[in-house]
Amino acid sequence: MSETILVMTVLPDADSATRLTRAVLESRLAACVNRLAPCESEYWWRGEIERSQEWPLLIKTTQDRYAALEAAIRLAHPYEVPEIVAMPVVAGFAPYLAWVAQETRTPEAGDDSA
Repeated sequence: MSETILVMTVLPDADSATRLTRAVLESRLAACVNRLAPCESEYWWRGEIERSQEWPLLIKTTQDRYAALEAAIRLAHPYEVPEIVAMPVVAGFAPYLAWVAQETRTPEAGDDSA
């Protein structure tokens, strides 16, 4: 079973957060996405401190799916340099971790069960 990871990104508005959530779920790059309440972010950008409201996403997937997930986020993300941070899940409820792996697996050739 592939290692479960938690990937975090933030989007500038609710619509882009919804679109990205749907895209990664429909393509089986994630088993679950938590779209959190908007937050205030402050950060350095081009030599100045910026402040904006952003919508965080917590994306549950597997290490095997990370490269494709990152590519999908980069393709759909409106930011020039989007935050994409992956963290290992060091422990968790075994049935939940198995579910994440099952929901994000790529179907084998000739496998109609997905």
